Amino acid sequence: MSNTEHYTFELSDKVTRQKVAFKNRYGITLSGDLYQPKNGGNNLPALVISGPYGAVKEQASGLHANEMAQRGFVVLAFDPSFTGESGGEPRFIASPEINTDDFSAGVDFLGLQLQVDRNKIGIIGICGFGGFALNATAVDKRVKAVATLSMYDMSRVTAKGYFDSTTSEQRTELLKQLSEQRWKDAENGTPILAPNGLPSKIEGNEPQFVKDYFDYYKTDRGFHERSINSNGSFTITNPLSLMNMPILTYIKEISPRPALLIAGENAHSKYFSEDAYKNASEPKELMIIPNAVHTDLYDKFGIIPFDKLEAFFKENLK
Repeated sequence: MSNTEHYTFELSDKVTRQKVAFKNRYGITLSGDLYQPKNGGNNLPALVISGPYGAVKEQASGLHANEMAQRGFVVLAFDPSFTGESGGEPRFIASPEINTDDFSAGVDFLGLQLQVDRNKIGIIGICGFGGFALNATAVDKRVKAVATLSMYDMSRVTAKGYFDSTTSEQRTELLKQLSEQRWKDAENGTPILAPNGLPSKIEGNEPQFVKDYFDYYKTDRGFHERSINSNGSFTITNPLSLMNMPILTYIKEISPRPALLIAGENAHSKYFSEDAYKNASEPKELMIIPNAVHTDLYDKFGIIPFDKLEAFFKENLK
């Protein structure tokens, strides 16, 4: 099996998987895997899923899609614009606007599939794509329900740092540096990648969440050659739009459609889900998984509450 066919999980014998391609509103061709239950049927409920931030569809999003397809859903896992097998130039950037639209493009695609009931489409977002999933649901009224796991608000963490610890002086200084970097990129003809991806080995003095990320992205557990977190980094100037365009401004407009926010009790990112829950309108639910860390919800069976996800979407995609 060549590396390009490498998935970090086993495909269920109850599920089929096929490569698909579809375009977002910006004309970027996205690459996805469509997971379907083998016993098939018509008028099926469907889910669009992506994340984590810097990951590819062969990692956590595909694992979740494989599991939810066993439970009767048609599920599209996709690589976001500018990453993985999806299009978009330059590479290794994120966009609050375009990555939000990527989810809606997935809804477009699913709604054209004959076996899918287009009135029964939901979204799952993992990690940084949890924030984009909430933003997409707020604006796209075709989405009937949304769930997030280990949600990150990438605009908030980029603009304000962890636990909003960045001072206005630090923010101004960073923006000055990023603005100057644009001259270098313009001279270079292409954006320069940031030097600071995940470390190539763990020394032992890193923050626990860095060790957790390393344990997923840099080991056999979750490594994939196309994953930015496994094998590279975003561009130096990637923070610019995220710092200036908050993605959860309209979270109240998800209502009256339900939102389920799932986070680990010991996740460094838990506060993003807690705050999103506070700011959202009913119906909403916050589910805290005992003893779990951020990356446990990527791939740990027995920790990820798949029964809850199945019940939530079956109830709300009726």
